[in-house]
Amino acid sequence: MRINALIVMLLTGLVAATFGFGIYLFAQLVPDMRASLGFDISYVGTLTASGQFGFLICALLAAWITPRIGGGWVIFGSGVVCAVALLLIPLTHNILLIGALLTILAGTAATVFVPMVDVISRTVAYKYRGMAMGLVSSGTSYGVFINSLLVPLYAPQGEWRMVWWIVGLITVVLAVGVMVVFSRARLFARNIDSPAQEETQVTVGRSALMQPWVLMVWAMNFLLGFSTFPFQNYLSSYLRTELNFDVAYAAQIWASIGFVGMFSGLIVGWLSDRTGLRAAMLLVYACVAGAALIFVVHPVGYWPLAAGILFAVAFYPIFGLIPAYVSKMASSAALAVTIFGVANILQGVGGMIGNFCAGLLASFNGSFVGVYAVIGVVALLMAGVTLRLPREGQGVQSTVAVLCSDG
Repeated sequence: MRINALIVMLLTGLVAATFGFGIYLFAQLVPDMRASLGFDISYVGTLTASGQFGFLICALLAAWITPRIGGGWVIFGSGVVCAVALLLIPLTHNILLIGALLTILAGTAATVFVPMVDVISRTVAYKYRGMAMGLVSSGTSYGVFINSLLVPLYAPQGEWRMVWWIVGLITVVLAVGVMVVFSRARLFARNIDSPAQEETQVTVGRSALMQPWVLMVWAMNFLLGFSTFPFQNYLSSYLRTELNFDVAYAAQIWASIGFVGMFSGLIVGWLSDRTGLRAAMLLVYACVAGAALIFVVHPVGYWPLAAGILFAVAFYPIFGLIPAYVSKMASSAALAVTIFGVANILQGVGGMIGNFCAGLLASFNGSFVGVYAVIGVVALLMAGVTLRLPREGQGVQSTVAVLCSDG
């Protein structure tokens, strides 16, 4: 049990590194890096799109390669690549190279997050997977928290490179920890012993992918990206340009989102192990709908702060609840990785489309109210899809039925 806890902690740390120390750290250091390197602000938008593209490509790569070499190797390799990329950023003065390194960092986020389903399925007991994946999914908030401590210490003195050095060295330590702990847990050994067994698992996966619950999970991930990504991406613009709140209040809302996110994944994950994953999903979708409703109906006073807290309760846990559900429904770790890999791709596509549509809608209406109204409706739609999902644990029986019918 002790080594399993270490595995979950290391996965949480790598999510903090790949997500939190990449694009999120760059976003905080943009003013300082611009002053030093002299790049245009328009490059930031191009870089964000490039990072999203890197995530999508690597999510596809992770879904393909994990069943072949094992989730342990993919996660360890991602940690090494992430550490190298972080340490190279302060060594270069070329903004194009920095952009390429940040795109690689976004890719390592996908190649850590997708195979974690394989690793957790092999190491964490069935009844604790919701809590474990909930904690891992909150890793980003820990990375952002570390950034918020380091940036004020070094950036004002023009020492922004030191921040990258520190987070890079933290990631090196995490990668070494993964190598040692995963070796002791035999996570570098493959699940599949022979090519014939591998071929059988691939065939089983293709049959199982036609099940209704898999299609519903994929639809849910698309809608999740479509709704939650625009919620946070347009939050500051809505608060400061339309609602006329000052910078300090907007920063307070973001700080509250980050602080709550540090605990919400673990708490909601723990709750899901006791009430069921579907009930926990309904809770988080209700929180998203409630937060969106506040911004539509009564975005005054402290209500936007309450909306931010509600969103944080939902946003970080949901990225652990869905893979936990997949791991409990799929008949094998390899099948779970395939399903979750496709889900991540659809989530990224949903986010890109959602951000684009939200920008068009806000431009057309001259207000963000319509954007948050749509987000609220989509959250209710996701709750409706959740109600139609089968209870977790029925997936293996469904797969066996598919195999019997194929035979």
